[in-house]
Amino acid sequence: MALRIAIDVNRYVDFARGIDEAVACVRRAGQIYLPFVVLAELRAGFRAGQRAKANEAVLSRFLQSDRVTVLLPDEQTTHVYAEVFTQLRVAGTPIPTNDLWIAALVIQHDLVLFSRDRHFDVLPQIARI
Repeated sequence: MALRIAIDVNRYVDFARGIDEAVACVRRAGQIYLPFVVLAELRAGFRAGQRAKANEAVLSRFLQSDRVTVLLPDEQTTHVYAEVFTQLRVAGTPIPTNDLWIAALVIQHDLVLFSRDRHFDVLPQIARI
């Protein structure tokens, strides 16, 4: 079965910068999912920087790949979000709201998360690379 990954902001940036580890992982993936929140964070970062047009052009090419899908929430996602939120609250280990959305989408769609963010470590139900 082909590797199905959800890519986080930091790993997309690594990929766009040509970091070998990130490039290899993205090339190995059969399907790449870009959570809507990641797309929004990337575009917000682009607008705050000096290379907005160049970064947007690279992102547009990435999004045009047949292997890349923007992952949007649906009603089921809200249930998974609520479960993860409650799990983290009970454990006393909250994570940023945008990352809660990423976690909910990854769990819902049974994806492997490609991220360097350590706070996902508190969610054992998420497979990571």
